[in-house]
Amino acid sequence: MTPPVRGPVAVLGLGTMGAGLAGRLLDQGIEVRVWNRTPERAAPLARAGAHVAANPTDAVAGTSAALCVVADGQALGAVLHGPGGVLAEGPYPGVLVCASTVAPEEVVQIAGELPAVLDVGMLGNRDHARDGELRLFAGGQQRAFDTARPLLETLGKEVVHLGALGSGMRMKLLLNLLMGIEVQALAEATELADACGLDRQLVLRTIAGSGFASPVMAFKSRRLASGRFDEPDFRLRLMAKDLMLASKQAAAVGLTLPLANAAAETHVRATEQGLGDQDCAAVTRALTPKPGTDT
Repeated sequence: MTPPVRGPVAVLGLGTMGAGLAGRLLDQGIEVRVWNRTPERAAPLARAGAHVAANPTDAVAGTSAALCVVADGQALGAVLHGPGGVLAEGPYPGVLVCASTVAPEEVVQIAGELPAVLDVGMLGNRDHARDGELRLFAGGQQRAFDTARPLLETLGKEVVHLGALGSGMRMKLLLNLLMGIEVQALAEATELADACGLDRQLVLRTIAGSGFASPVMAFKSRRLASGRFDEPDFRLRLMAKDLMLASKQAAAVGLTLPLANAAAETHVRATEQGLGDQDCAAVTRALTPKPGTDT
């Protein structure tokens, strides 16, 4: 039986979540090897003691686990199978953890015949990642999960094995579907209030403090109150991607999800308006009345 993961660990992709995960591992005294498509993102982690690799192949050399935290299925495929990829020189002997949000079928296809692969849906933000407070939902073989469990428990306060490979992504898409709809609902209520002459700040405080608001609504209400959507917690274009993936999952099993479809359409439109790299709460800007509209 493969011994439990203790380190070294590779982190591939140093966006909001990947950087947080790498920082958490370093804080716990685990040797970390990192790679990112744009090397400058690795500089703070290098100063904290991480080894910065030139490519994914170099990053995973000698590691017992590799965390892939890239933006989408295309990026995940490139990291694993592209030039200098994790699998470019043969099978990876450690546990491969796909924490990128992609279609469940993509995980299965990309993983191929690898025996130790998990797909892990992460619930939380960059602060949760940095502090080991994530909730992690894993799919994959029981043996792979048991091997990776000590690592996952270092990164999350809750670790759940859901079943077969792809299950982690299915849970993540469900959670992001809820988040996307909730944030859009909050944005719609706020824009309607504003257009009708109610005080925007008062409305947001009222909603955030009411029993109608979910924790994510209360959190995002601060973004809507300030009107600042830079330094995103979760990029709008990634939310658009995940809502589209959820809609496609529903269609594949014969379900129609009107709210998910509407939210996906709004987020895609907002991305096309140039808001994709802002925080997902910037969806509110796709709802603003056009000049000259009667309100």
